[in-house]
Amino acid sequence: MNDEMTALSIDETFRFSCNSRVSCFNECCRDLNQFLTPYDILRLKKNTGMTSTDFLQRYTSQHIGPESNLPVIALKPDSSDVLKCPFVTPEGCSVYEDRPSSCRTYPLARMASRSRETGEITEFYALIEEPHCKGFEQDNTQTVGEWIKDQGIAPYNEMNDLLMEIISLKNRFIPGMMDMKSKHMFHLACYDIDTFKNQIFNEGLLDDMDIDSQALESIKNDDEALLKLGIKWLKQVLFADRNKDGV
Repeated sequence: MNDEMTALSIDETFRFSCNSRVSCFNECCRDLNQFLTPYDILRLKKNTGMTSTDFLQRYTSQHIGPESNLPVIALKPDSSDVLKCPFVTPEGCSVYEDRPSSCRTYPLARMASRSRETGEITEFYALIEEPHCKGFEQDNTQTVGEWIKDQGIAPYNEMNDLLMEIISLKNRFIPGMMDMKSKHMFHLACYDIDTFKNQIFNEGLLDDMDIDSQALESIKNDDEALLKLGIKWLKQVLFADRNKDGV
């Protein structure tokens, strides 16, 4: 595949549109190699009405990231020879309102880095021009910023950026492979959040953390708050002893 990538600023424009009238509609949902972020899983398991445990078992596989050495979740394609997304239909995406961030962002790719000194996130965008895609021949033109707003990408970026600090701390304090217990805690708090919640309320998992009753009450019905708390918990249990100046 001879994909071309063109760097774009937030105010630069690009020409692209995808809909059922485009001849290659649904082609990008085949030959699947789709990784899911914790927030992707949160949205998809709610859309499908499943617990995180059941969703992960039915629709995903787990790997270890070659660079981060952290557990990575991939969407499991169907069993056909075209390896298509399990949520694609002839009419399009059946989970469109909660589709993963990489699907929303396409044909853009977002790259972000976090300053160790200030914590500030710097982001970059690139346009991915795949030869088979006819979306670039359509008349719609928009800026990168307009695309982000129109596709509802901002909340995904915000939640995904929270994970960057975990990855940064891991690279600093635990280079290489993590032990099994640490990998289990990462998987629990980031991916299997329903089990994480059950262990909070039924097994006293967070009894050692200073969490007020209002915050605990909020995570009973707010998965985003639960995911944020999980990332905070990971920072404490994995890195607090290694970073005496705090995280």
